[in-house]
Amino acid sequence: MKRLFFGILFFTFLVATSQTSNQMNNYGIFENQTNVGDPINKGTIDYNNETQEYTITGSGINVWGANDQFQYLYKSIQGDFILRARVKFIGDGVDPHRKIGWMIRNNLSSNSPEVHASIHGDGLTSLQYRKTNGGETEQIVESEDKMPDVVQLERRGNDYYMSTAKFGDPLITTKLEGVNLRNEVFVGLYVCSHNENVIEKAVFSNVRIIKPNASDFQPYRDYIGSYMETMNVETGLRKTLFYSAHSIQAPNWVNNDKELVYNSNGFLYRYHFENGEVQQINSGFAINNNNDHIFSFDESILGISHHNQDDEGTSSIYIMDPKGDSIPRKITHDGVGASYLHGISPDNKTMIYTANRNEKYDIYGIDIETRKEFQLTDTKDLDDGSEYSPDGKYIYFNSNRTGNMQLWRMKANGKKQEQLTFDEDFKDWFPHVSPDGKWIVFISFPPTIAFGDHPFYEHCTLRLMPTDLSSKPKIIAYIYGGQGTINVPSWSKDSKHISFVTNTNL
Repeated sequence: MKRLFFGILFFTFLVATSQTSNQMNNYGIFENQTNVGDPINKGTIDYNNETQEYTITGSGINVWGANDQFQYLYKSIQGDFILRARVKFIGDGVDPHRKIGWMIRNNLSSNSPEVHASIHGDGLTSLQYRKTNGGETEQIVESEDKMPDVVQLERRGNDYYMSTAKFGDPLITTKLEGVNLRNEVFVGLYVCSHNENVIEKAVFSNVRIIKPNASDFQPYRDYIGSYMETMNVETGLRKTLFYSAHSIQAPNWVNNDKELVYNSNGFLYRYHFENGEVQQINSGFAINNNNDHIFSFDESILGISHHNQDDEGTSSIYIMDPKGDSIPRKITHDGVGASYLHGISPDNKTMIYTANRNEKYDIYGIDIETRKEFQLTDTKDLDDGSEYSPDGKYIYFNSNRTGNMQLWRMKANGKKQEQLTFDEDFKDWFPHVSPDGKWIVFISFPPTIAFGDHPFYEHCTLRLMPTDLSSKPKIIAYIYGGQGTINVPSWSKDSKHISFVTNTNL
């Protein structure tokens, strides 16, 4: 127990130390900066520690032909990776061919082999490359997306994928095949004014450098590291709080927005915003908890799903003191099948959960005091992710009873079940209602995942829709994550922020 606790603190310390070193130079997650090609006017880097945004100025004749000139903020990396950022030009600019975006290079010379995803001042979006040292920039692969503000560049072997979007819209992807850069490359953000006498400025936010899982990854056996993040739902601005080499999952925002509680390797941990301290919560014998832990609305009860060794390791539901001052009390019964907790009623009398009964998974409820269980849904496929609305009138959940996994809701007694989303390009999971009752945030998986699955380590989105259904869902975050990202209620009390987990194999 202590080894795991100090391990998480140790990795948090390592990342904090690295960030502190880089932040002294205003480089954030990057290692260094340079003016590639030695332009007459030198660019600058300004990293905002609070917002985790980068303001970059740059000059340079062009990024084209046999030689480049631009301002470069970079990091060295090996293997496959995903680069993602939200980008914005500052000002009207001088030349319509000014460029900003992501750059991958073998070296820091002006004529290095490279691949770059570029947004031009006139809105052109292109994936460009140079195959050889000193060679010409041979080709432009143009995207149909004009003037996007979300840019992603991914390497898989010798293939490169540029994905772009106007924030809130799905990504549009362009593929470039067969560019053989080194395994060890430089990656980074760049600004080029396309005019040696002019300096242009751009702001980059939500900047992420992601190392994905290995191609032979085995789910629930192999894990990669995790970032704990928060986001302002209105602006879309995200912040990373810390990194852990462990798999951390399912954060709850608690204690008047002063703390997060999350799961890792069967234990529960408490993160303090004030000082960044992590403490393990004493859950007694319950040391095989999955990521289905829930606080009651008044936070007087902590519900957990612990794999009960007295019932062949089946997930069973317990309640405990949130401070860890009491022994967990079992609520579900042995021998009835697996139970995965998702909600507690506002009056603290009922728990709702996904249960394996009669060889299928439906949503059930149970009276906390009497332990009497009752069934709320009954379908041939999967119903999951149940959660009460703050007023207790509705239960929101996800179901694939009509094909794709979609969002649904019903009355608290299980009646009047209605479908809320009708997506063909997304599979929607885990609806979480804001404390003010106005919004639903949820995770959407790509349509390629298996029926009824919500796997680890996928390109996913977090989406937002109003509870009155007055508008369609919109994307508020493009993430690499999935299972464990946002399985539990993750809203702040003011209904302005959410917390969630993303993944990377640093």
